[in-house]
Amino acid sequence: MYQHILVPVDGSATSDRALQEAIRLARQQSAQLELVHVVEDIRLLDSDSYINYAEMQETVRNSGKKTLAHAQMVVQLTGMGAEINLLEAHGKRIASIIVEEAERWPADLIVIGTHGRSGFSRVLFGSVAEGVVRTAHIPVLLIRGA
Repeated sequence: MYQHILVPVDGSATSDRALQEAIRLARQQSAQLELVHVVEDIRLLDSDSYINYAEMQETVRNSGKKTLAHAQMVVQLTGMGAEINLLEAHGKRIASIIVEEAERWPADLIVIGTHGRSGFSRVLFGSVAEGVVRTAHIPVLLIRGA
């Protein structure tokens, strides 16, 4: 049923659970996996000139590369392969970037972990998973954290 499964990864335990479920589904369906990590723009309220934003952004980018490499290794340990893609937000919402990539690839399914935030935490941080569910035109499988 699913031939292309997109899996956003962020290095969290919830993301790891979503990856494991995506691997299970991909094996059952003989589907391809694409693992994506979205790098957010760094914007601090303090505008002191001694802050090197380019260096900070490169650090965040390198962290994303490591997250993708680890997730790809997890997939490879199962005998499968996965494409990896480091995406940049450039001021857009992370959920929008994920949905755009799902359309570009094209994915049949998005498997994403949800951190289950509620109350003020949800207002403050928002929900990437909720944004994906609201805007995706393909099925989205939400995997709850432990």
